[in-house]
Amino acid sequence: MFRLSRFLNDIAANHPFRPRGRPRAPVVIWNLVRRCNLTCKHCYAISADRDFPGELGTDEVMAVMQDLREYGVPALILSGGEPLLRPDIFEISRQAKALGFYTALSSNGTLIDEGNIADIAAVGYDYVGISIDGLRETHDAFRRRKGAFDDALGGIRLCRDAGIRVGLRMTLTRDNAHELPDVLALMDDEGVDKFYLSHLNYGGRGNRNRKDDAHFRMTREAMDLLIRASWSDVQAGRDREFVTGNNDADGVYLLHWVQRHLPDRAALARQLLADWGGNASGRDIANIDNLGTVHPDTFWWDYPLGNVRERPFSQIWNDTSDPLMAGLKQAERPVKGRCSACTHRDICGGNTRVRAWQITGDPWAEDPGCYLDDDELGIRAGAARVPVTPFSRPDPLRQVKLKVEA
Repeated sequence: MFRLSRFLNDIAANHPFRPRGRPRAPVVIWNLVRRCNLTCKHCYAISADRDFPGELGTDEVMAVMQDLREYGVPALILSGGEPLLRPDIFEISRQAKALGFYTALSSNGTLIDEGNIADIAAVGYDYVGISIDGLRETHDAFRRRKGAFDDALGGIRLCRDAGIRVGLRMTLTRDNAHELPDVLALMDDEGVDKFYLSHLNYGGRGNRNRKDDAHFRMTREAMDLLIRASWSDVQAGRDREFVTGNNDADGVYLLHWVQRHLPDRAALARQLLADWGGNASGRDIANIDNLGTVHPDTFWWDYPLGNVRERPFSQIWNDTSDPLMAGLKQAERPVKGRCSACTHRDICGGNTRVRAWQITGDPWAEDPGCYLDDDELGIRAGAARVPVTPFSRPDPLRQVKLKVEA
């Protein structure tokens, strides 16, 4: 996750640079249930409105949470599917809070109503994130249900009025990018103080002309808008938060903005961004799915690392016998192609490895979602690049394929 507002606040304050240090254990995004009342177009969990067999029971979840806490996991993001469809969600959430986790709920918002808002408020969630993928018609089309927008907005208002910190989440695609200004205006109108933009760009064309590519131009325009909004808040002393996810090139893009607009702060900005280090999959971010299988993050569901029913999470996460995990945990990842020649890879960490995996079959290939051109990345013409080669795991028996039931 790229905390845009935090960086801009630090740059504006212009305090001497101090390294933040790495967390002891990762934030865990936990898909507690795969069932969902919606069938969204961009769902990575391939959810449906029915029960899925083999999901962790309440006692199993409680035992895993205890292990996570003892290991030092600081935060749990409880997700799905739709987590509110899990009957024991509030019991689990209360225990998470009792154990001292920062506890967030990731919901589509449509099931938050007058009947459960008191229970949601009583948990004391540190944050509730609700997806809004455009205005009414666009959102309903994305969520494949008429009325989904109004129900989600109703959930946002109930959370806000109950004093719960609530935020809007939007996944950027070609179909809804034109409505990003409208969603930010909705954020203003509804008095919401956090916005999360999730990138969704799995392909790319060209290197030197990426600024002119329609797909990448959309991404750049979205980032320009978010930077302006966040910087305006910083200047006004307004306490709101803008964050992005799934494209760590955002850090390099911000550096170029600082170089243009605040050149005297560019050295500080680079120190702060390099200290952040970009992509955290397999290192500072982890995923547990509904069956208890551990993955490097939520988009690696076809790459299991182990199951918490068989080994404690702490053992699975520390096991670097798997070549992907060994590479993800390296201070400098063994990236190839264009990424290997980039002079800013200490900022982005090689960006989102799962895109390279899905496009080429090699998790260390260049990220096809990087929207900056060679000049912006400091890649000299003719610079040597590590070639992309086939990737395989040493133990094929560990390749458990995700079963998608019709």
